Amino acid sequence: MKLYRRPSLLFAAGALTLAVALAGCGTAEPAAERTPTDDGGGVTKSEAPAVAVGDCRLEASSGLPEDAEVVPCAEPHDEEVFHDVELPEGAYSQEAVEASSAECVGDAFTAFVGVAREESTLGVYQIPPTEETWDGPEGRVLSCVLFDPAGQIEGTLEGAAR
Repeated sequence: MKLYRRPSLLFAAGALTLAVALAGCGTAEPAAERTPTDDGGGVTKSEAPAVAVGDCRLEASSGLPEDAEVVPCAEPHDEEVFHDVELPEGAYSQEAVEASSAECVGDAFTAFVGVAREESTLGVYQIPPTEETWDGPEGRVLSCVLFDPAGQIEGTLEGAAR
Protein backbone atom coordinates (compact mmCIF):
# COMPACT_ATOMS: atom_id res chain seq x y z
CA MET A 1 0.00 0.00 0.00
CA LYS A 2 1.53 3.29 -1.10
CA LEU A 3 0.33 6.36 0.77
CA TYR A 4 1.72 9.81 0.18
CA ARG A 5 2.61 11.63 3.34
CA ARG A 6 2.64 15.37 3.57
CA PRO A 7 5.09 16.43 6.32
CA SER A 8 2.91 19.32 7.48
CA LEU A 9 -0.06 16.96 7.64
CA LEU A 10 1.62 14.48 9.98
CA PHE A 11 1.86 17.23 12.57
CA ALA A 12 -1.58 18.45 11.58
CA ALA A 13 -3.18 15.06 12.23
CA GLY A 14 -2.13 15.37 15.87
CA ALA A 15 -3.62 18.84 16.03
CA LEU A 16 -6.84 17.56 14.50
CA THR A 17 -7.02 15.03 17.30
CA LEU A 18 -7.20 17.86 19.79
CA ALA A 19 -9.70 19.77 17.66
CA VAL A 20 -12.01 16.75 17.38
CA ALA A 21 -11.76 16.14 21.12
CA LEU A 22 -12.77 19.74 21.79
CA ALA A 23 -15.48 19.88 19.10
CA GLY A 24 -18.25 19.20 21.58
CA CYS A 25 -17.11 22.03 23.87
CA GLY A 26 -18.07 24.94 21.63
CA THR A 27 -21.06 26.07 19.69
CA ALA A 28 -19.67 25.14 16.29
CA GLU A 29 -22.02 23.68 13.71
CA PRO A 30 -21.57 19.88 13.49
CA ALA A 31 -20.07 18.65 10.23
CA ALA A 32 -23.21 16.61 9.50
CA GLU A 33 -25.30 19.81 9.57
CA ARG A 34 -23.18 21.81 7.11
CA THR A 35 -24.99 23.36 4.19
CA PRO A 36 -23.96 22.14 0.71
CA THR A 37 -23.06 24.79 -1.83
CA ASP A 38 -25.37 25.43 -4.77
CA ASP A 39 -22.87 23.84 -7.18
CA GLY A 40 -23.01 20.53 -5.28
CA GLY A 41 -19.23 20.47 -4.97
CA GLY A 42 -18.20 20.62 -1.33
CA VAL A 43 -19.65 22.61 1.50
CA THR A 44 -19.64 26.16 2.67
CA LYS A 45 -17.09 27.33 5.21
CA SER A 46 -18.04 26.20 8.66
CA GLU A 47 -16.78 26.81 12.14
CA ALA A 48 -16.68 23.04 12.78
CA PRO A 49 -13.08 21.83 13.09
CA ALA A 50 -13.86 18.27 11.98
CA VAL A 51 -13.66 17.27 8.34
CA ALA A 52 -16.56 15.78 6.43
CA VAL A 53 -16.89 13.77 3.21
CA GLY A 54 -17.30 16.25 0.37
CA ASP A 55 -15.17 18.95 1.96
CA CYS A 56 -12.79 20.64 -0.44
CA ARG A 57 -10.18 22.53 1.51
CA LEU A 58 -7.39 25.04 1.19
CA GLU A 59 -4.41 23.97 3.26
CA ALA A 60 -3.63 26.60 5.87
CA SER A 61 -0.16 28.10 6.04
CA SER A 62 0.00 26.74 9.61
CA GLY A 63 -0.50 23.21 8.28
CA LEU A 64 -3.14 22.58 10.96
CA PRO A 65 -6.35 20.90 9.76
CA GLU A 66 -8.54 23.11 11.94
CA ASP A 67 -7.07 26.15 10.17
CA ALA A 68 -7.86 24.79 6.69
CA GLU A 69 -10.60 26.68 4.93
CA VAL A 70 -13.50 24.66 3.54
CA VAL A 71 -14.38 26.02 0.10
CA PRO A 72 -16.72 25.01 -2.72
CA CYS A 73 -15.05 22.38 -4.88
CA ALA A 74 -15.54 24.61 -7.94
CA GLU A 75 -12.94 26.99 -6.45
CA PRO A 76 -9.21 26.17 -6.42
CA HIS A 77 -8.39 23.92 -3.46
CA ASP A 78 -5.63 21.64 -2.18
CA GLU A 79 -7.50 18.55 -1.05
CA GLU A 80 -10.84 16.77 -0.96
CA VAL A 81 -12.25 14.48 1.74
CA PHE A 82 -13.72 11.55 -0.19
CA HIS A 83 -14.44 8.74 2.28
CA ASP A 84 -14.91 8.06 5.98
CA VAL A 85 -14.27 4.77 7.75
CA GLU A 86 -16.13 4.30 11.02
CA LEU A 87 -14.17 2.01 13.30
CA PRO A 88 -16.10 -0.45 15.49
CA GLU A 89 -17.02 0.01 19.14
CA GLY A 90 -14.58 -1.27 21.69
CA ALA A 91 -11.22 -0.26 23.05
CA TYR A 92 -8.88 1.87 20.94
CA SER A 93 -6.46 -0.18 18.86
CA GLN A 94 -3.66 1.28 16.74
CA GLU A 95 -3.68 -1.95 14.73
CA ALA A 96 -7.38 -1.50 13.87
CA VAL A 97 -6.73 2.11 12.83
CA GLU A 98 -3.83 1.07 10.59
CA ALA A 99 -5.84 -1.78 9.05
CA SER A 100 -8.74 0.58 8.33
CA SER A 101 -6.46 3.00 6.48
CA ALA A 102 -6.26 0.43 3.67
CA GLU A 103 -9.82 1.45 2.72
CA CYS A 104 -8.43 4.84 1.63
CA VAL A 105 -6.45 3.21 -1.17
CA GLY A 106 -8.75 0.29 -1.92
CA ASP A 107 -12.29 0.03 -3.25
CA ALA A 108 -13.33 3.44 -1.88
CA PHE A 109 -10.53 5.12 -3.84
CA THR A 110 -11.33 3.22 -7.03
CA ALA A 111 -15.06 3.91 -6.75
CA PHE A 112 -14.52 7.63 -6.15
CA VAL A 113 -11.65 8.40 -8.55
CA GLY A 114 -12.52 5.88 -11.27
CA VAL A 115 -9.15 4.11 -11.44
CA ALA A 116 -7.23 1.92 -9.00
CA ARG A 117 -4.76 3.66 -6.70
CA GLU A 118 -1.83 1.99 -8.48
CA GLU A 119 -2.89 3.62 -11.78
CA SER A 120 -3.63 7.05 -10.30
CA THR A 121 -1.46 10.16 -10.20
CA LEU A 122 -3.38 11.43 -7.16
CA GLY A 123 -2.08 11.29 -3.62
CA VAL A 124 -4.04 10.13 -0.62
CA TYR A 125 -3.58 10.45 3.11
CA GLN A 126 -5.78 9.80 6.10
CA ILE A 127 -6.75 11.71 9.20
CA PRO A 128 -6.98 8.91 11.78
CA PRO A 129 -8.76 8.74 15.10
CA THR A 130 -6.51 8.60 18.14
CA GLU A 131 -6.77 7.19 21.60
CA GLU A 132 -7.60 10.69 22.89
CA THR A 133 -10.52 11.17 20.46
CA TRP A 134 -11.79 7.59 20.55
CA ASP A 135 -14.67 8.09 23.00
CA GLY A 136 -15.66 11.56 21.77
CA PRO A 137 -18.19 12.61 19.13
CA GLU A 138 -17.04 11.33 15.72
CA GLY A 139 -14.05 9.92 17.61
CA ARG A 140 -13.85 6.62 15.71
CA VAL A 141 -13.85 8.12 12.20
CA LEU A 142 -10.85 7.82 9.90
CA SER A 143 -11.14 10.34 7.03
CA CYS A 144 -9.59 9.69 3.60
CA VAL A 145 -8.26 12.76 1.79
CA LEU A 146 -7.21 13.16 -1.86
CA PHE A 147 -4.76 15.69 -3.25
CA ASP A 148 -2.92 16.26 -6.50
CA PRO A 149 0.87 16.34 -6.00
CA ALA A 150 1.03 18.62 -9.08
CA GLY A 151 -0.86 21.43 -7.33
CA GLN A 152 -4.30 22.86 -6.68
CA ILE A 153 -7.48 21.34 -8.06
CA GLU A 154 -10.62 22.97 -9.46
CA GLY A 155 -13.75 20.85 -9.29
CA THR A 156 -14.24 17.56 -7.54
CA LEU A 157 -11.89 14.64 -8.07
CA GLU A 158 -14.86 12.28 -8.23
CA GLY A 159 -14.59 10.37 -11.49
CA ALA A 160 -11.29 12.09 -12.38
CA ALA A 161 -9.89 8.77 -13.66
CA ARG A 162 -6.31 9.91 -13.19
